[in-house]
Amino acid sequence: MSDSTVNMSFNGNLSHVKETIFSKMSALAQAHQAINLSQGFPDFNPDPELLERVQHYHQKGPHQYAPMPGDLGFRKRLVELSEKTFDHVYRVESEICITAGATQALGTAIATAIREGDEVIVFSPAYDSYFPMIELYGGTPITIKLQHPNYSVDWEQVKRLLSHRTKMIIVNSPHNPSGKLWSESDFLKLQELVAGSKILILADEVYEHLVFDPQEKRSVRQFPELRNRSFVVGSLGKTAHVTGWKIGYCMAPEYLMKEFKKVHQYQVFSINHPLQKALADYLPQLDLDGLSQLFKTKHDWLYQNLLERTRLKPLKSDGTYFMLVDYSEISDAPELEFAERLTTEYGVATIPLSPFYRDPVDHKVLRFCFAKNNETLEEGVSRLTKL
Repeated sequence: MSDSTVNMSFNGNLSHVKETIFSKMSALAQAHQAINLSQGFPDFNPDPELLERVQHYHQKGPHQYAPMPGDLGFRKRLVELSEKTFDHVYRVESEICITAGATQALGTAIATAIREGDEVIVFSPAYDSYFPMIELYGGTPITIKLQHPNYSVDWEQVKRLLSHRTKMIIVNSPHNPSGKLWSESDFLKLQELVAGSKILILADEVYEHLVFDPQEKRSVRQFPELRNRSFVVGSLGKTAHVTGWKIGYCMAPEYLMKEFKKVHQYQVFSINHPLQKALADYLPQLDLDGLSQLFKTKHDWLYQNLLERTRLKPLKSDGTYFMLVDYSEISDAPELEFAERLTTEYGVATIPLSPFYRDPVDHKVLRFCFAKNNETLEEGVSRLTKL
């Protein structure tokens, strides 16, 4: 018997994927005790009433598996909230599924629909999980760059890139990382382009309730031709300031949700049961207008203070946690290099925009997260005045 060592090197399906920029910058922030305006999570606590309901159900139960598609009462509350906000009712029994965060819902929808050779149109800059999940299931991302600095869609380019291989289009509004919204005209253009086709829509709407002007809230749910072919993904982490709970959902017409659930049941099966119960109790009290105003106030404060007190050029957002900031008048350094310099030398961690693209860009733009306590934002701006 040979004593030679067998080479057990292994390349997985995502062996080309590296550590995410979010993990990298958060680790760098911790190492240098920097103000963390990089990763998108609040540094303030959720509503005490929600925490009280969590404590109640942790004591009382249930402590066993939730139903595979989610707790019935929780699903009812989410469907009611969808109807209240976007005037469309999904069937609780067959058109909604609770997921382990919005990212799982996105991945499950892609796994449900995408096969070898399918093309998926992605508007970039884009949430970084889209690309590897498309490729994991044999699909090809077709990127369309949003037009800097307004991050608007070139609909003529979309029309040119549609083909018989187009299986899905990913829509993200409110948009991460730019904080911009699609207009009614954008949704109507998309509806016109896909009418009569078998193209599916994956609508990433995790910031649906973090729109600064409630009158500007829009969803694929409001456009029949889009709604009838869309997986709609939402996040309670964003809506209730509990990103660490990893509870999201997907709504879709029954013919799509039936297939979605088949994948979901073998990925995670069910989600934390007591937290679903607590959220079901809490959602009817949720102040959506107050939520919008909270983040608008933080956005406006950060925008004005960066503009008046620093050499950075902030770009206004319409919603989300995020604001893009142009540093081109300060430095010619690449985005990652400049972001690392801000963290290590000035003690403020941000996210470079370049990792949100597949193709090289050179806009000199960083993403700031303003879902932070006022004290955190003030300290961050104070440090940036030294630039």
